[in-house]
Amino acid sequence: MSDRSDAASGRAAGEPAPGIAPSSPTVDGFPRRLHGRTPIPPAALRLSVLVPVYNERDTIELIVDQVNAVPVPKEILCVDDGSTDGTRAVLARLEAEGRVHRVILHAQNRGKGAAIRTALAASTGSVVIVQDADLEYDPADWPTLLAPLVDGRADAVFGSRFLGGPHRVLYFWHSVGNKLLTLLSNMCTDLNLTDMETCYKAIRGDLARSLVLTADRFGFEPEVTARLAQAGARIYEVPITYSGRTYAEGKKIGWKDGLAALWHIARFNAVNPMRGSHVARP
Repeated sequence: MSDRSDAASGRAAGEPAPGIAPSSPTVDGFPRRLHGRTPIPPAALRLSVLVPVYNERDTIELIVDQVNAVPVPKEILCVDDGSTDGTRAVLARLEAEGRVHRVILHAQNRGKGAAIRTALAASTGSVVIVQDADLEYDPADWPTLLAPLVDGRADAVFGSRFLGGPHRVLYFWHSVGNKLLTLLSNMCTDLNLTDMETCYKAIRGDLARSLVLTADRFGFEPEVTARLAQAGARIYEVPITYSGRTYAEGKKIGWKDGLAALWHIARFNAVNPMRGSHVARP
């Protein structure tokens, strides 16, 4: 309701209408929608877990078990991006056992962004989230990530590694690079994120599937951030835990990807295919 309407009715700006308390339950026990909120009813919550996989034979089964342990309705969509280390055999077994709902194979390695796009196109959930297969991010953080989406405060939630959550101490210059890329992204999007490059981005499913995404490798992070900003999405940030890998343990992103991210930030914010679109809310 506008400030003018509030004044005309004798209520202060933002004050709820008489007899409708913000926390009053509906007949099904779910809280009424507050002004500006679009909650997801519990019965409608279904999480699409997008798992891009490339040569993760030693960790994929464990991360799938961790994902399945989170008590939320979900579908697990694994996209093998041309693995050559035996990962595909593990995924085939997990799918046959019903521990993964669908496995999609790329004939050759196309990059993380391409794998995420493939999984996103196959998703059906009311919320989507990317889950790396390398054990750096813990699905136990999902309740914190999902809360602003479920209660209707957000259209997308970023899990920040720099908001005080427990984390493994690793590379100083890697963290400096992340913060620099986040700063440059923020300057272009006018957001105040602390961790644009985070893997953990939970997004309302209908919104995520409407975004125009093209990046194949690690350009996915600056691109999806730019597209969310261009769509006018309400974005929240929450602290998460982080257990980063060393390069000896299989970490794949390097300084060349950091340089490429500079170009991605510039081009994805210069070109706006979302122009004229806006997040639709009931």
